[in-house]
Parts: sequence; structure tokens; C-alpha cells
Amino acid sequence: MKLPPLRAVQCFEVVARLNSFSKAAEHLNVTQSAVSHQVKLLEQYLNEPLFNRSGRSFSLTDAGSRYYHEVSHSLTSLASATQKIRFGEPGHIRLALYSSLAVKWLIPRLESFKHDHPDIDLTLNMIVDESDFSERVADCFITTNPPKGAFASQFLFAEKLYPACGKTLWQQLKNQPLPNELWEHPLLSVQYSESEQRTADDWQQWCESGGLTLPTNVKINHFSHVILAAEAARYNLGITLIDDFFIASQSDNQLIKLPLYGVETGTKFYFVYKKSRAKQSDIITLSRWLQAQWAEVKAKTS
Repeated sequence: MKLPPLRAVQCFEVVARLNSFSKAAEHLNVTQSAVSHQVKLLEQYLNEPLFNRSGRSFSLTDAGSRYYHEVSHSLTSLASATQKIRFGEPGHIRLALYSSLAVKWLIPRLESFKHDHPDIDLTLNMIVDESDFSERVADCFITTNPPKGAFASQFLFAEKLYPACGKTLWQQLKNQPLPNELWEHPLLSVQYSESEQRTADDWQQWCESGGLTLPTNVKINHFSHVILAAEAARYNLGITLIDDFFIASQSDNQLIKLPLYGVETGTKFYFVYKKSRAKQSDIITLSRWLQAQWAEVKAKTS
């Protein structure tokens, strides 16, 4: 496929569309002589005059008119295809995030987002810890491992875990001395790694944060995901450590946050997108909405 000099084609299209060499130069942010040079270059390449020139006035030749309609359509298609690759389909955003955030926090709020922004179609995609930050996966991400370089990151919140249990178990605990009474019930621990050795690092960290010692004889049940531990706690199978957003997002109030201190794990969550899409209105809207939602959670749980 042999293409004409594209810069020259662009200059010709703008001159023909604006019917002015001076306006075309201003639009392209170049000199008028540079525009004239590019148009002459294209005419030489085509071996055909594109404009009838008479003093300061000019008009398209028949060949120029036919060529303008063809290249105008082609340049519009090229610009549209480029915009879709750089910025995605207008009004449609694919957001990739962890399943725990999606299921327990974002999905319950989607109705609110759709009500406030009916022109944006938000699609969710699940990711694991080491996500492929590619547009094949999503247009933007919520992650704890923000990439560098071509990506922009906006801080959302820092994870802070609190002991929580189901309503029935809470009835047994609420009049008992805490935290000592915790050790009389199963502790639900989350361990994401596939190591065969079972540990309770989350509960160890919580105890150390409060100057406590985790008893060696306490019963610990292990789960591979926080959603599983949270559901087990809801059904009164023990006490788990969970972030505020889980508790704040539930509609049935079956998970009770115990009146005990929380521990910051050091894990931080970020909203991530390509820097080239920083001015995309849909991305800006979603970013502001996410910030507002977490501010609301913080206000409810502080």
C-alpha cells in the first residue's frame, strides 16, 4: 500500500474545509507558507492541480473536489479509530478491580452511579494481584500495585482491618470482656498465598498493633479469600478481620464491627489510568465519583 505524504494531505484537507490558507495555517499552528508548500508537494505527488488559483482567490478543481471528499472521510475515520484506541469508546468505561472490592463495595453502589451518570456504561472486570495493565484488560484499574511510567495513579484509601462477627455471635460477646473473650471463639484468617504452611499473619499483626499476644491454643480457621472469611463471619462461624468498606456496604447489617481498635496493614488502593487519557471526561467523572464514595465510607465509619 503506497500512501501519499500524510502531512500534505492533512494541510490540503484543512485548506479545503476552511476555504482559506491563512485559517488553515492558524488551525495547524504553522506558517501560511508552510501550508502552501505542503499543498504544492501533494499536487506534485498526484501530478494534478487541486486548486484553481487566480490572484488571491482560489477554488477547488474537479479533481481537488473529488479528492477532498475522499480524504476528508478517510481522515475522519483515522481520527476516530485513533481516539478509540487512545481513549476507548465514548460513554463506555471498563474498570478492572479486585473481586472483594467489586462484590462487597462497588456493585452495591452501581445503581447510584448509573442514576447520576446515565450516559456512562461502566463495565467491571476482575483482576488478581499482579494485573496486566493493558487496554486488552480494561480502560482503568483499582489496584494496590500501581504501575509507573505511562500511568497516572490517584490514591483512594489505606486498608485498615477491624474485628467483626455475625449478629448471633455478637450477642454472646457484647457483655463479655474484650478482647480476652475473642480467644474463646474461632478466628477466621485470610491467607492468599498457596503455601502449605498455615499461618495467621493478619491476626498476628492485629495483636502486635495493640500490644497483645495471640494465644497458641486459639482455634484458627483459614480462608483463601476475604469474601469467604466475611461470609463465614456473617453466619457466626467465628471472628474475622475486615475493612470498613465491607461493613459500610452491607444492606442487611448481618456483620457487626466489634468495639475494638483497627490495624493498618500498609496496603493502599489506587485508581489507575493511562496518562494519555487524563483529560477524558468519562475517566474524570469516574475518578471523582470513586473519591466521593470513599469519603462517604470514611465519614460513616470514623
